[in-house]
Amino acid sequence: MANAARIKLEDIENPTERGKYVVCIIGCGRLGLLHACLFAEAGFNVICVDSNQAVTDALSKGKVSHLKSMVEPIIRKHLQEGKLRVLNDLKAAVSQSEILVIAAPVDINEKGEVNYSSLGRVLKHVGLGIRKGTLVVVVNTLTLGAMEKVVKEILESVSGFKADLDFFLAYSPVIFPENQTLETLANYKRVVAASGELSLKAASTILKTIGKAEIIETNDLKAAEALALFETAKDFIIAAFAKEFALLCEQMGVDYFTVQSLARMREENQPLNPSHIYQDGCAVLDFLLNEAESLNLKLKVSTAAVEANSETLKHAVRLVKGALKSCGKTLRRAKISIIGVSQTPNASDIPKSFVKKLMESLEAKGANINIYDPYLSGKMLADLKPFNVKKGLAEALEGADCIIISAGHEQFRRLDLSKLKLMVKMPAAIVDLEGLIEPKKAEVEGFKYRGFGRGAH
Repeated sequence: MANAARIKLEDIENPTERGKYVVCIIGCGRLGLLHACLFAEAGFNVICVDSNQAVTDALSKGKVSHLKSMVEPIIRKHLQEGKLRVLNDLKAAVSQSEILVIAAPVDINEKGEVNYSSLGRVLKHVGLGIRKGTLVVVVNTLTLGAMEKVVKEILESVSGFKADLDFFLAYSPVIFPENQTLETLANYKRVVAASGELSLKAASTILKTIGKAEIIETNDLKAAEALALFETAKDFIIAAFAKEFALLCEQMGVDYFTVQSLARMREENQPLNPSHIYQDGCAVLDFLLNEAESLNLKLKVSTAAVEANSETLKHAVRLVKGALKSCGKTLRRAKISIIGVSQTPNASDIPKSFVKKLMESLEAKGANINIYDPYLSGKMLADLKPFNVKKGLAEALEGADCIIISAGHEQFRRLDLSKLKLMVKMPAAIVDLEGLIEPKKAEVEGFKYRGFGRGAH
């Protein structure tokens, strides 16, 4: 078999050359499946392996729970061509592969405490099957020092090999994997870290074949680990700022989404992404706060961000309650139609955790919830039990007191409000969490409009 550490980019410029190598994807969650698709499309042979029998059984039939319309056609094509296989035996999968991509998640609880036991079990099986010359790339986010103290230590101990001599080890984390799609991952600007030059060159060479963006190389593993943690925390802090700014816009009569559009037009500025408003808790930030506390440090900005983000759900409930009140109705016994639950616009994906929490909160206050999403899949339906899921938009909106728009699907942007008002129970409210509907248009049709960050109502 070919030696992955000797691969050079010029040797694998075409799919025929890449077909000499087997890439084993360890962990078939969202991040693992996206990597599997990209490697298969690039011409590599791919083995997918996961400890969850239900996941591998479904995958072997070409069925996935994430981004179905995007991922399933690619998986099925390569299954049929024999370029992609699915196994349950991790040791066997590892022994057949030159390149191992570890996408098994790390468990971090709500207190920021890290549990490496499940990843440790994966690494022990990898150590039992690994061959000399194998390249191992870890793509999930780890805590500081984990590449040396957990990954390297376990692999060396179990295999009897030495990293950078007998096998090759690198770290290339993808932050917020739950938000990645095939397009974003292919365009993701990766940092690749390895203590040895051969490991660094091999990993960078392989990852260049599935990406379009520049790759940043470093020999400082701890710096790469810290960067992934800090970038995750930074995005969470930006989310807190976005939420507070949106609230301020509401009170000042300013449209937050218009501000966001203007920010996008200024090339030197990153847009104030409206999706930041609904970002959930951040386990990585909880970990950093824990670490700081153990060192007698107070991360004031990060602590404030956690507090600000925790208020989002409460404010969304207040918006619904206020919108209903303006219609002369109460939240209790109100019929609320939530349209759009997929976390990825215009794609079948898992439900947004924020929306699930919002539904639970509204139902606990006595509201009757109907749900509709044109991209609902079987897995999404299972995740939404016991809520009342409707198959069509008209069925979901019939007799509704309030419509909550909670996914940025393009068809929701084109809703005909003059027809909608014939379906709902007027006066009715629209609570637009995605900024898709123009407030004035909604009000002209007789709706009471509310939106997070929408001051123009």
